[in-house]
Amino acid sequence: MAGTWMRAGLALVIAGVIASSCAGRREDDIAYVERPAETIYNEAYEQMERRRLREAQQLFDEVERQHPYSEWARRAMVMAAYAAYQRGDYDGAIQTAQRYVALYPSGRSTAYAYYLIAISYYEQILDVGRDQQVTRQALEALGQVVRRYPNTEYARDARLKIDLTRDHLAGKEMDIGRWYLRRGHTLAAINRFRVVVEEYDTTSHVPEALHRLVEAYVSLGVLNEAAQVAAVLGHNYPGSEWYEDTYELLEREGVVNVADANARDGNTPRRRSWWGRTIGRIF
Repeated sequence: MAGTWMRAGLALVIAGVIASSCAGRREDDIAYVERPAETIYNEAYEQMERRRLREAQQLFDEVERQHPYSEWARRAMVMAAYAAYQRGDYDGAIQTAQRYVALYPSGRSTAYAYYLIAISYYEQILDVGRDQQVTRQALEALGQVVRRYPNTEYARDARLKIDLTRDHLAGKEMDIGRWYLRRGHTLAAINRFRVVVEEYDTTSHVPEALHRLVEAYVSLGVLNEAAQVAAVLGHNYPGSEWYEDTYELLEREGVVNVADANARDGNTPRRRSWWGRTIGRIF
């Protein structure tokens, strides 16, 4: 009798474990059914073409799970990363692509894996008002593509994205610098604007950064430095709106004469004599 109760109890426990296991499985998870690698890969590819990206990603992962040392597994790993990227799972795309790079550093698709990592970071770049950690990660990853594969189509696209990413980082520095300047933290603002001029000198933010430096130096009463920075702005960006704004500022503050004293050619008309010359070393 006791044995009967024990057997019944054991059956209930087993049934509970099975039920729990079934409950924990997602309805759309891929069930393990051993099949040839090529068959699973082709099914995954069909799902990709039908834009059923989650199913495709799972099936590509299944190729690697069932046939981890096959050529199909290599292909499937890259495709799984691409499927994750396509569905906006950037973390999944990065992790899978990084794993491919680690396992196959000289693989046929390694260049693409590096590129996939880079654009997965790049497409997560946030506006300048928020933390820019992912922007820096994108810049580093894009730089890796250019350094490792300089003559590829991936590098050509990466170079364009590097320019945009650097411009974004410069914009963040400008945003912080303006905030400091408005609140009277002039030295802190100067440090931010100098970063733009020195580290992001090819970006679209440089003319404004030079103008803001002139504003900051004038507010501190450091007139020679203000005039020198203004000369750099005038020489390099004579047609920008910041050129006119800076000249008008210095004219109002009576700094134009200070700038004239630094001109190389004393016979040149006042505005052009200091406004058009190249400054030596300011920073």
